[in-house]
Amino acid sequence: MATAVDSVGERKPGPAALPDDYRPSADEPFMGPRQAIYFRRKLLAWKDSILIEAKETLAQLQTDSLREPDITDRASSETDWSIELRTRDRQRKLIAKIDAALRRIDEGEYGYCEVTGEPISLARLEARPIATMTVEAQEKHERNEKISRDD
Repeated sequence: MATAVDSVGERKPGPAALPDDYRPSADEPFMGPRQAIYFRRKLLAWKDSILIEAKETLAQLQTDSLREPDITDRASSETDWSIELRTRDRQRKLIAKIDAALRRIDEGEYGYCEVTGEPISLARLEARPIATMTVEAQEKHERNEKISRDD
């Protein structure tokens, strides 16, 4: 058996490395070791890309100056940075959801609906790897939220 690297970088026994072109399939056990490795890698890559973008934004903020002589240019720059910082704040919250998904993988709960306990479709997990509910449960949840907001 090959070794794998866990979320804290320690080597541990695990299945052989996945091929680069591997995609989860309904023909294999749901959330078996191969699928768990695949989604862990997908989540970690997503998190890394968010962190890289955040570092680039911080570096840009430190080098750029909002000292444009023209008040209109300054206002435009401030608006641009405000939008950028709001985006980074949303991504910070997304990192928390990615970390929660990684914990669910470690606990063997990843890929299962938190409401019904049923498996979340592979297509949904592929599109939204932080999903915690099946499409049906999510739709019901959103309908209930809308009803409560309307009251």
